[in-house]
Amino acid sequence: MFGKLFAKSRGSKLGDAVQKLDDRLRSTRGEIESVKEKVQSIKAKLGTASDKSSQILQQNEELRAENRLLAREMESLKMLCGRMAVDRFAGKPPGTPFRAVEFKVFSQWGEDGILQHLIHHLPITRTEFVEFGVEDYREASTRFLLMNDNWRGLVMDGSEAHIQSIQGAYNHWCHDLTARCAFISPENINQLLEDAGFTGDIGIYSVDVDGMDYWIWKATTAVSPIIVISEFNGVFGSDIAVTVPPDAGFMRSKAHYSNLFYGASLSALEHLGREKGYSLVGINSAGNNAFFIRQDMLGAFPARTAKEVFVEARYREGRDPEGRLTLASPKERRETVKDLVVYNVRTGATQPLSKAWAEAAS
Repeated sequence: MFGKLFAKSRGSKLGDAVQKLDDRLRSTRGEIESVKEKVQSIKAKLGTASDKSSQILQQNEELRAENRLLAREMESLKMLCGRMAVDRFAGKPPGTPFRAVEFKVFSQWGEDGILQHLIHHLPITRTEFVEFGVEDYREASTRFLLMNDNWRGLVMDGSEAHIQSIQGAYNHWCHDLTARCAFISPENINQLLEDAGFTGDIGIYSVDVDGMDYWIWKATTAVSPIIVISEFNGVFGSDIAVTVPPDAGFMRSKAHYSNLFYGASLSALEHLGREKGYSLVGINSAGNNAFFIRQDMLGAFPARTAKEVFVEARYREGRDPEGRLTLASPKERRETVKDLVVYNVRTGATQPLSKAWAEAAS
């Protein structure tokens, strides 16, 4: 009797287990089907997203193509306006204040107009230029000269990406432009010029490296340009002939947090120009670029002095220690750098700017 009861109980438990297992299998199959449906839904969404992504990529490429076309059309319009300005100012005689002939096509300020004025009156036979510190050459003092007057040129910059951008430009093949990547110093400038095939008489030499400008021009012997353009530091004023001390590794952003300690004063460049046989003929109205003509080619252009042509720069590029623009006034800019040491090109002495200013005022 007990055996029958045990068998019956055992059979009942086994049946329950089988039933539970069957229920679990059915539930699992349902879950699997649900997962399959979700996977299919995800695949569908991914497919839709992929289609949308492809559409966005295509639209972006179309926009880039339109932007390139617009950039070329804008460049053509700028060239047309530049040529109209050239014709308008062609009759201005030597000695005309540079502010009256300035115009900007590709230059940062009014250098395009000043250079056109100078080359209009100077008998330049070797129409070649050298410019460095050009970044990607979209904004440069010689680009309009290259495109409008078909000059041959050498441009140099310390960034490989910038040089690749220049060499990859859509119209690079249209012009005789050599682009070289180099960190320029007084020690290597002549070798760089010779290696690029630019030696002897050339038309224009533009120096703008935000630092060793004075020392690089002083060291330059490989070329004998008719026109020299050199950036100067207006914060130093017009009364002192000073420059940052020689330093092959100089970097403006590291020399002082303010970004205001770099280059040379206008008087220092005037002094150097005389040593090298050049006369200062003027500066741009922004107050940061000086123009010199070789004295044997000066012609009807009157020689000027630094005090005569100097103007206080109105642009405000000073920074605080965190790198933020301070929009400092001229007085505040001088106060910021007054304790920094400069080199006096007349005496060969190094001294704080404050002392140089005090001596000039006494």
